[in-house]
Amino acid sequence: MTQRTPIIGGNWKMNTGLESGMNLASCVVDGVRECVSCDVVVYPPLPFLQAIESVVGTSAVSLGSQNLWHEESGAFTGEVSASMLNELGVASVLVGHSERRHVFGESEEQIAAKVVSGLRQGLQVVLCIGETLDERESGETLNVVLSQLTSGLSGVEPPQMKTIVIAYEPVWAIGTGKTATPQDAQEVHAVIRSSIGTMYDSNIAQQTRIQYGGSVKPENAADLFACDDIDGALVGGASLSADSFVAIVKATQHS
Repeated sequence: MTQRTPIIGGNWKMNTGLESGMNLASCVVDGVRECVSCDVVVYPPLPFLQAIESVVGTSAVSLGSQNLWHEESGAFTGEVSASMLNELGVASVLVGHSERRHVFGESEEQIAAKVVSGLRQGLQVVLCIGETLDERESGETLNVVLSQLTSGLSGVEPPQMKTIVIAYEPVWAIGTGKTATPQDAQEVHAVIRSSIGTMYDSNIAQQTRIQYGGSVKPENAADLFACDDIDGALVGGASLSADSFVAIVKATQHS
């Protein structure tokens, strides 16, 4: 990593209960108290956002949402808008996670609209992109990743890029225990950064943070973070253990 402040996100997905989630958040707050050079965000399940905000609200840990809908109000049963998230103290939102794309069938158009909606309400938007195993094995990694990047950022104006984070998450590495080698991840991150430079300019490209996600663990975090274009991690399973998550956060200090 260079001058960019690393960012570590903990995506709890559909895990924890109310009490266990609050306890996890409290342990994370205590564990990262001295990590002043790293941004830390936790993304709890939607029903627990207000409770987790009561734990992290006065700390250095930010509150994130795993999802949002692109409309501000209306007949969208089961959905939540960016303005609603704002009222709960949410600072960051995940958009385009592979599970939203592949399990729930979100289209590129929906993802792009969500990006714009989040930015309009002042949220940090983490745009998740990544290829499946079939796409990787057929040599389509860069085509897929750059297509998702271009589509996801299609409505983003240059000044708004300061609140965009890109998360490269190879789908084949999420929850599988498999991790891209630091060299493989760095190669993709470098191409993503170069593409942002083409879409916007070199300054924006150098300022944009690009996380890696996909079975990040304390054991491999430092090697990943040592790469020039990897600016932290979006952590899944390991974020459900405060000890593991804090260890990943602290690994940014040694890169």
